[in-house]
Amino acid sequence: MLAELPAAKAIAQRTFRFFQAAIDDYKGEIDYFGSVPTMYAGLADRRGNLQLYEGALRFRDEKGAILQDNIAADDYTKWIGEASLRESYLKAPYFKPKGFPHGVYQVGPLARINVADQCGSPAADKELQAFRARFGFPAHSAFLYHYARLIEIVYALERIETLLTNPDILEKHVRAKADVNSLEGVGMIEAPRGILIHHYKVNEEGAIVWANLLVATGHNNLAIGRSIQQVAEHYVNGAKLEEGMLNRVSAVVRAYDPCLSCSTHAAGDLALRVQLLDAAGNLVDELVQA
Repeated sequence: MLAELPAAKAIAQRTFRFFQAAIDDYKGEIDYFGSVPTMYAGLADRRGNLQLYEGALRFRDEKGAILQDNIAADDYTKWIGEASLRESYLKAPYFKPKGFPHGVYQVGPLARINVADQCGSPAADKELQAFRARFGFPAHSAFLYHYARLIEIVYALERIETLLTNPDILEKHVRAKADVNSLEGVGMIEAPRGILIHHYKVNEEGAIVWANLLVATGHNNLAIGRSIQQVAEHYVNGAKLEEGMLNRVSAVVRAYDPCLSCSTHAAGDLALRVQLLDAAGNLVDELVQA
């Protein structure tokens, strides 16, 4: 793996340079793809470095102020509420001190680099500084999730190198075997799409008797909805649906959640149907994408 790192870094840098040059052609998307300011949530250590597997939960507001820091996994219910929505089976998490729906926040690559003070590795920190100089801090457009992913790739390659050059990587005593040592546990990490919280209760035999999962799509539920509304209001003509508009509506969802484009297809069913209704509920136009 160490031998392959130079090639991986070269690919990342080549992709970075291409993206940085191309993004100037997408000013409209940057301005209208979920650019409504929200709070952000992510994991960081006590020095403010980006963390994926360790660290604690941090909330930063839309102006860049830290609202709450060092939230342990076991305390997530003190700070995160889950609201039921009439229009969705998916609950909408929110920052409890601000209440629902004002406590909307985002998670994922853009949220992580907005929450952290720095990445904590030289090349990624250099790219992060350039990003903030260009788009501000915190940056608010969902279109920039892709840019944030590139910064995280650079960070990940640096972390891989650090871990693989540590002599302890060859330590043989790395597996821990355990039985049921607690009847309740909470785990919290950064999955690629954002914060992942698993909360389980088990019986003495280890069988799950209760569970609560907060996944990235749930955390971003309110933000995705608001972004779709913003894109639709900007790109949808009041009388006619255009293909470019449909692409942008689906693209803003993929900016938050690229997995959805592959995970939600159903054989024989339509992948996406957009209907344009007038104020009385009459169908004005319809556009379908299989």
